Amino acid sequence: MAFECQKGTESLKICSIEPAKSRDNLTLASEERKPSYKLDAKGDIVNSKRKELLIVNGVLPDCRSITELPPVLISEILNCLEPKELGIVSCASTLLYRLASEHHVWKEFYCERWGQPTCQAHFGAEHSGEKSWKELFVEREFRCKTFMGRYTIDILYGHTEDVRTVFVLSSKKLVFTSGYDQIVRMWDLEEGLSIASSRPLGCTIRAVAADSRLLVAGGTDGFIHGWRANDENPHLFDLGAPQNQNMEFRVWEHDGPITCLALDFNRIYSGSWDTSIRVWDRSSLECLEVLIHNDWVWSLAPHDATLVSTAGSDLYVWDINSGSKLAIVKNAHSGYTYSLARSHTGKLLFTGGEDGAIHMFEIFGNARCHVRRVATWIPHSSAVNSLAFEFPWLVSASSDGKLSLIDVRKLLRTNRNSTMSNSSKADNLVDNVEPPQRMLHGFGSNLFAVDVGSNRIVCAGEEGVVRIWNFSQALEIEQRVQVLRGLRLENRVRRRKHQLEMNGKGRRGDQCSFAAKKNQIDGDRIRNSWHNRRRMTWKVKA
Repeated sequence: MAFECQKGTESLKICSIEPAKSRDNLTLASEERKPSYKLDAKGDIVNSKRKELLIVNGVLPDCRSITELPPVLISEILNCLEPKELGIVSCASTLLYRLASEHHVWKEFYCERWGQPTCQAHFGAEHSGEKSWKELFVEREFRCKTFMGRYTIDILYGHTEDVRTVFVLSSKKLVFTSGYDQIVRMWDLEEGLSIASSRPLGCTIRAVAADSRLLVAGGTDGFIHGWRANDENPHLFDLGAPQNQNMEFRVWEHDGPITCLALDFNRIYSGSWDTSIRVWDRSSLECLEVLIHNDWVWSLAPHDATLVSTAGSDLYVWDINSGSKLAIVKNAHSGYTYSLARSHTGKLLFTGGEDGAIHMFEIFGNARCHVRRVATWIPHSSAVNSLAFEFPWLVSASSDGKLSLIDVRKLLRTNRNSTMSNSSKADNLVDNVEPPQRMLHGFGSNLFAVDVGSNRIVCAGEEGVVRIWNFSQALEIEQRVQVLRGLRLENRVRRRKHQLEMNGKGRRGDQCSFAAKKNQIDGDRIRNSWHNRRRMTWKVKA
């Protein structure tokens, strides 16, 4: 297994856009942040530069502790910290604990990693029975450990030929699969049971995408077949029901096989071997935009107003509204760039290619759009056919029959003080890229598709079966370990406190007993020496 980090940087200055202030600019861990202040155990300011700055600016020159500052100013200081640093600061005093626990930055921490939670209700510490954003963040961060623990494998049978695509709808605990047998199947993610299957659609299905309102499948004949959600159906889609024009539709525009699909709130995106990506209106099913590439389109990933795609061996960044190219990375891989994944913030890109390598890219810049390669892994000996990302885990499926799990947490940090506006900062790259944290084996044939959700990894390939790697048991074990660790810590603190109390009460008694014992020993020594002298005197007289 080999891994490397790119020595040089390829930055592309393609277009000019209006500057926008954002808190989601992701930079590298190797760029050291110089804090403007430090705290001692009492919460006092010990950084002389910070103290001088407060005095020079006339901001409360009499303050000797950060807790004496106005809450608004403390909030601004806490706004510059990372989650771990925020937790450390909250241990300094009761005031800092309250301010740090209720700070709005926890919501941003959560959303920039995993997006909005499934329940869109208002979260706040003031609402009893509802979790605060800090609790949600801590809970989700805790769940990130599961992929390094114990797992079970569920094997789902039903397809009669190769499975080419897998899609996990985590919010509804559903899995959608399809392939050469021309049938779209829906499975229960937790139970591993088949729920429904469609009739044969007439050609190989290479792409599937879904949300809570729509399910679409793309075929090699160039059509998009869709199902609208049925509110009366607990599983959303009536795949096995007779054809209904109100619940199903099919659109034709592409001249080649459809290889990738994606959905957002208002649009449908489809990529094809006819070298184009088409943007559709979800309600009217009209084609809004056509994005032309120089080669076959393999994968795409939309986010807000931008769309990232791979065609041939190149990586493209598009403006969806204008249809213009924002950036192109030529020859991202040696051979075709088969797979693509994107973070929730849209700033991070991951590509897998025919050369068996996985590249990590970053999109940055306010006034200009830049794309740079951050790191490279080579965990596979054959082509990387599919990628899936759920912070912090990047999962890849390859033709060598292996899955690799890569934790990207150590490569990233959130920079909230400045934006990378000049290209000179783009030369700072990570030199300590770790290899994949875990490899999952056991497949004797090609893997074509993989997806992640709800502590599970779902993959499928040439064997015609779907495998679900279930890590929920690891989560339960880790929870028990955390409880036991907390109990041990509590017992240690209790024993220490009891010992201190006993020492405080029995110190004088111990001193008196020690003195009495010492006097007793001295008296015995004197008495024994007197008897010895008397005995020697009688011997001399005799």
